[in-house]
Amino acid sequence: MGKHSIRRQFSFIFIGVMAGVILLCFLVNSFFLEDYYLLSKKKVIFSAFHSIRKASAENQYDTDEFGEKLNELCNNSNIAVFVMDANSDTRYASENGGERLEMRLLGYIFNLSREPVTVLEEKEEYILQRAGFQQNEYLEMYGRLETGISFIIRTPLESIRESATVANRFWIYIGILGTTVGAFLVWFITARMTKPILSLRNISEKMVHLDFEAKYGEKANNELDLLGENMNLLSETLERSISELKTANNELQRDIEKKEQIDAMRKEFLSNVSHELKTPIALIQGYAEGLRDGISQDPESQKFYCDVIVDEAGKMNDMVQKLLTLNRLEFGNDVVEMERFDVYAMIQNCIQSTDILTKSREIPVRLKERGPQYVWADELKTEEVFMNYFTNAVNHCAGEECFIEVDAEPLDGKVRIKVFNTGLPIPEESLPYLWDKFYKVDKARTREYGGSGIGLSIVKADMEAMNQRFGVENFSNGVLFWFELDAR
Repeated sequence: MGKHSIRRQFSFIFIGVMAGVILLCFLVNSFFLEDYYLLSKKKVIFSAFHSIRKASAENQYDTDEFGEKLNELCNNSNIAVFVMDANSDTRYASENGGERLEMRLLGYIFNLSREPVTVLEEKEEYILQRAGFQQNEYLEMYGRLETGISFIIRTPLESIRESATVANRFWIYIGILGTTVGAFLVWFITARMTKPILSLRNISEKMVHLDFEAKYGEKANNELDLLGENMNLLSETLERSISELKTANNELQRDIEKKEQIDAMRKEFLSNVSHELKTPIALIQGYAEGLRDGISQDPESQKFYCDVIVDEAGKMNDMVQKLLTLNRLEFGNDVVEMERFDVYAMIQNCIQSTDILTKSREIPVRLKERGPQYVWADELKTEEVFMNYFTNAVNHCAGEECFIEVDAEPLDGKVRIKVFNTGLPIPEESLPYLWDKFYKVDKARTREYGGSGIGLSIVKADMEAMNQRFGVENFSNGVLFWFELDAR
């Protein structure tokens, strides 16, 4: 906790306020208590004086109302009253020593009193004074009214200074005790009050270090709860904003990497295309020049030259079409249309459409019997993947008992389509590169059947577009290509 913590400041402020209040009470008692006490006694005496003057004016000394009123005032305010008429007959004497004031009143009337007095106020109808000694001092009022009524009102003045001293001492003791107890109470109460503030401080410190896990969970039942909720909202907003910034930064980084990758792919593409087109262009050019120069005049040789030109032109056209397809897939310009269809029926149709090709090469095709196998996928892309696998199997099928085996095996929520052909296994070092553009394991054999090395790259692009798995496995007697589709 810092030395300028709110808890400590609250405690110091409370102790200072308490000390100030005690000092103020001490000063008020010392300088104003006596004057206030004397003023209150004057009010009581004047209240009795007005009652006497009113009764004198209305000649009501003999009524019960007058006696009861004065008795109540005398008993409640500790004053003694004596009233006599012009014939020196007693008209009222209070029960608490009023009769003893008769001789004192006569002494004042006939100027016989020798007791020291201090006149406070002198009027035509009365004189107000302090009489007696410090330990036995009184506040008195005596006089004669116009109706001839004489009166004396007296109340004792207790030791004001002593009372003020006792009160001040009492206030000091109570103040010290109250300040001590109050300081402990404030210390513990402020601990509860500052707990939400400390929680908010800890949250803010964590937010400075981009840690947004801490949340405000205190219950102060005041404005701090609203501040805490706003801090939680601020934390969530900052976390979301930073997450969005990081995502945008990641996307930007990916875009930069993608641009660099595209540049590299463009260079590689140009290099590979140049290399792949060089041979068929050279053949076409050579045979075309032979025809132009009349190297061979017999129709059969000329037909052979033309067949070579047409065949090479067809291979070039096929390669260009595949490159366009691959380019569309790799650059995300192709839309994947997911639909539900029977992949087993699609496989049957594809095999049937290539029946002439397999029979001409005397390659038996074995399709494992399955019922309808419904999947969710892009049907055109699925057919394209299967046909690449199947034609690849036809072109590489070899062995004494060569055959192609096709299956659509249902798995847990998937259907795995497998195309197996007998022949030599693919070298292990070549397996990771099969899906690269223009990669050929046996270039001579690939050239023989007109392969461009693009088919498996199209398979890879199609399967990645549909977010599905694919692969290849070697066996002792052949190679198995496979891919999976969602059945649910």
